[in-house]
Amino acid sequence: MQLSIFKPNFRHLIVGVEEKVPLKDGKTVTGINFDNAASTPPFTSVIKKVVEFAPWYSSIHRGTGYKSQISSDLYEKGREVVADFVKADLREKTVIFVKNTTDAINKLSYRLLDEYKKGVILSTEMEHHSNDLPWRKYKIDYVQVDYQGKLILEDLEQKLKKYRGKVKLVAVTGASNVTGFLNPIYTIASIAHKYGARILVDGAQLVPHTPVKMHNGNDSEELDFLAFSAHKMYAPFGTGVLIGPKEVFQKGSPEYVGGGTVAMVTRDIIIWDEPPFREEAGSPNVIGVVALQEAIKTLQSIGMENIDKHERSLTEYALRKLRKIPDIQLYGNHRDSSDRVGIIPFNIRGMTHEAVAKILAFEGGIAVRNGCFCAQPYVQKLLKVNKKDIEKHLQNPKAPHPGLVRLSFGLYNDYQEVDKLIQLLTKIVENKAEYIRKYQRV
Repeated sequence: MQLSIFKPNFRHLIVGVEEKVPLKDGKTVTGINFDNAASTPPFTSVIKKVVEFAPWYSSIHRGTGYKSQISSDLYEKGREVVADFVKADLREKTVIFVKNTTDAINKLSYRLLDEYKKGVILSTEMEHHSNDLPWRKYKIDYVQVDYQGKLILEDLEQKLKKYRGKVKLVAVTGASNVTGFLNPIYTIASIAHKYGARILVDGAQLVPHTPVKMHNGNDSEELDFLAFSAHKMYAPFGTGVLIGPKEVFQKGSPEYVGGGTVAMVTRDIIIWDEPPFREEAGSPNVIGVVALQEAIKTLQSIGMENIDKHERSLTEYALRKLRKIPDIQLYGNHRDSSDRVGIIPFNIRGMTHEAVAKILAFEGGIAVRNGCFCAQPYVQKLLKVNKKDIEKHLQNPKAPHPGLVRLSFGLYNDYQEVDKLIQLLTKIVENKAEYIRKYQRV
């Protein structure tokens, strides 16, 4: 699939894109950030809104003062803004504010334990640790991926059949933080529901990049649970979201208890408040929610379809140029951008991922991520790391570990930045021996 170059200019919307960063030789250049899958810089609109709101910040929910009323109204309005953004029906769903996606999934894994402890959770081989480790307190199985790292839907259905109705939840990433693969979440939802299971979508790498609808008009394809993080969508103020059916959170007790979670307490009884309030112990992150609302408004003003189109075009452009550089090893589907978000994993033959990342930063001011990206089993599979290799690394933890270099694009990245990356990667490959001597640990 070939995409025509799409050249919008969103750079003015972002704080810090023109900041200079130092190089190893003492010079400075305009920094290039290709590490957006980890965290994005803030929108200028978000910073402006936070500053505007700061004089009105106050306690929420029980304060009678004017500022408390303003803060409370804005905080609660945030649930409506979030629900509208992902098309969640607040008559059935509740929007719970948490710290981040990891916090959201841990909360859900705790809240479902009483109901699902005798059932099975299906995760996948491509998950971030945050959508794997919290489920290991259950009986867990994993849907396989193919040689490119793409989810095998046939294996999902086979495992649902195998467990004969015991699978309670399919926990799947919307988009891989390693390969960028977009999973067909609505198809997965339909398959899961066919066998009596619910679906959780880890939307951390999905929601900031492409339109998402929890209800897309087809009941069988509805997403039961969705989690995502504000710090990956240009509002890095410590807020995340968990959305799910109200009835799930009306049962049992929350994992964190304290102020704000109860309707009544005596020495002998506890009556928990209704969701989402029982799930948000302590003083809420009001400023984080204000920032998230503003980020959503900015994303909507740009148009998620436009963001998707730009980032796919940029990814296609980068892939075409990367394929032309000798010794660049690309992983996942590197032939087109049709089924991915703007994430590209690669290595340079004969060089460690750590050395390549350092060179890009020290000599080009280009920020990337290297390693296993909190998805070690998935990266091990992509790299064909066997048990003997893992045992060797366990015996010598200081030795270079297997991993990848990851490019991840945001809506503000442009083609000139990709050209600078390609120029430096070409130079590294052409002068590999010299760079290995200077940067690579033995």
